[in-house]
Amino acid sequence: MTKKHLITCSVILVLVIISRLNIYSTDPVFTPKIIINTPSNYIFNHTVNDAEVAYNFANEALPVNDKRVDFKLKKSISKHGYKTVQSNVLHAKADKMFPIIEPILKAYGIPEDFKYVPLVESGLCEGTSPKGARGVWQFMPGTARTYGLKVGKGKDDRLNLRKSTIAACKYIKELYGEFNSWTLAAAAYNNGSIKLERAMNKQNEDNYFRMTLNRETGSYVYKLVAMKEIINKPAKYGYKNFYSYMQKPMPFLVAHNN
Repeated sequence: MTKKHLITCSVILVLVIISRLNIYSTDPVFTPKIIINTPSNYIFNHTVNDAEVAYNFANEALPVNDKRVDFKLKKSISKHGYKTVQSNVLHAKADKMFPIIEPILKAYGIPEDFKYVPLVESGLCEGTSPKGARGVWQFMPGTARTYGLKVGKGKDDRLNLRKSTIAACKYIKELYGEFNSWTLAAAAYNNGSIKLERAMNKQNEDNYFRMTLNRETGSYVYKLVAMKEIINKPAKYGYKNFYSYMQKPMPFLVAHNN
């Protein structure tokens, strides 16, 4: 009897040991608590510093921690500061064009930062470029016709701000569909999609800020960001006597003028 009892106890003990080994060797079916409570942005997103938030084009941050990028940006901003330009014509043009351009960009799903393209393209003076580009969006005749503008026989829609902006939106949207990046779309607007794609393939690179491009295209996005800075923070860059449609007049001034 005692012998049978010992055998029974030994069997039970072995079964208990085996069951415990199975428990600890099996992967848990529940999700560990530490994973559940870990924020996804902590895992997937990098920390965005103040400089990255301050300088961006169409919400694509400029990597200003890169010395080369930082230098090119500061150089571009300096070139468009009041000490260099000595004129408020940029703000005057913005006040005239932006109320027309902004709603069209929004209607076509184009980031608002593209409203600075006409300021960079046409600069301080409007007219026809040596290559034949014309209007604030600087369309070549062939490109203008491709996107619905009439050019020739005494008519030139490139000079019509509303019509040319609609054409520019169609073109920019097409470029974004090709490159899947607003900075690259802006670069392609300046240099043409074929040349940009060729440069990307040659350099095996799809980041504008890491690419080596011709002088004009290589500084193009920096000029857009600089223009954005100048228009949004005029006093910071020496523009003191300016007026903006974004600054709504006081009610008593409106009543007085009426």
